[in-house]
Amino acid sequence: MITKEMRISEVLDMDDSLSRILINHGLNCHGCPGAEKETLEEAAKGHNTNLFALIEDLNSSLKEGK
Repeated sequence: MITKEMRISEVLDMDDSLSRILINHGLNCHGCPGAEKETLEEAAKGHNTNLFALIEDLNSSLKEGK
């Protein structure tokens, strides 16, 4: 399960295809140096992204196996 406290790099390590969801939410984090340090919550705040919707989409994708 993905939580707001997870770093972007941790999320991408779970499944690299999750990068498309990050991009859809305005987070072009794949390969970004900040991905190693920023949590989902920090990234969402910095990019004015709806954190709840982002986490919901990420977890739904993991459950669906996409």
